[in-house]
Amino acid sequence: MPDSVGNNRLLDCLGNALAALPATTGLAVAVSGGPDSSALAVAADNWCQAQNRPLTLLHVHHGLQVKADDWQQQVQSLADTLGRPLLVERVQVDLASGQGVEGAARAARYAALSEMATKHNINAVLLAHHRQDQAETVLMRLLRGAGVTGLAAMTVLTERDGLWWVRPWLDVSRDCIVSYLSTFCAHAGWIPVDDPSNVDVSYARGHLRVGVIPAIERHWPAWRESLVRHAKQAAQAERLLAQYGAQLILQLGVALSEPVDSRAPILSLTLWRELNADEQALAIRTWLQRAGFQMPTDKRLNELMRQLREVHAMGHDRALYWQQTDCAVRCVRGQLHLHARISGSGIDHSNI
Repeated sequence: MPDSVGNNRLLDCLGNALAALPATTGLAVAVSGGPDSSALAVAADNWCQAQNRPLTLLHVHHGLQVKADDWQQQVQSLADTLGRPLLVERVQVDLASGQGVEGAARAARYAALSEMATKHNINAVLLAHHRQDQAETVLMRLLRGAGVTGLAAMTVLTERDGLWWVRPWLDVSRDCIVSYLSTFCAHAGWIPVDDPSNVDVSYARGHLRVGVIPAIERHWPAWRESLVRHAKQAAQAERLLAQYGAQLILQLGVALSEPVDSRAPILSLTLWRELNADEQALAIRTWLQRAGFQMPTDKRLNELMRQLREVHAMGHDRALYWQQTDCAVRCVRGQLHLHARISGSGIDHSNI
């Protein structure tokens, strides 16, 4: 494969991302068969050959497209060409989950990738999201009213449940990726699959690509670079907020003779009330986030803070019990307790 600035950039970004992980990390690439993920598989194969590292390809068969079986065969052909093992997981997308087809398919895909990785001692899964994907994600989250954390969008390295998700090409253009794969295809005689859902206007992202982005590009041709830069700045702000939020939680924590789970410490209502309104909101969000609970809407959060400001400092005048789908907040004698909710209407009466 001929050397070029674009090829070097792709491999450099990949190497820089993987350099943050231990050399013993088991690596895999999630491959749909489309140009982006296939290019990442080729690049990862080149990098792993140079490092004498094993590599596995992972493919999720959603069954949502009539050509899904053909796509699996095409990914198998790519794996055979590279001489790498391929793992395939067939999933049933829960279309009644309330997440929409895109959301339900994404949830099923990540669950399947995680399951395959865990089962086969793979510690890191490479994903082929690039600059356009990142810009589209920021734009969609802006339109949905996401906060700073949401606008930080995707990160190069994300650790979840003991598995690293690696997105090395978030600052790489798709043109560079397609050009890289074209060179491989010309030599190997392999052709990537074409997923029609990428431009299906019945899906949110497809509608964005077909109906919205062309209009944006006519007036703001550098919109991708601008939104990717915005995502980086949001990520910096989010990290600073997370650090300050952690300091607030430490400041508000109640010292007890018996230790409690540090993810959901018991907080002092009196000390919480001494914070300004922005700090109060950040403390509650950090408290919930660290415990792994969903973030409330602004309306729900404001309601909780109103109740916390009005309840008696020692909780004698009335009980405070605020709940949402997965958790509940109780005030007992001036102390704030965060509980996981059990299925049904009850709660787990011990901090997580």
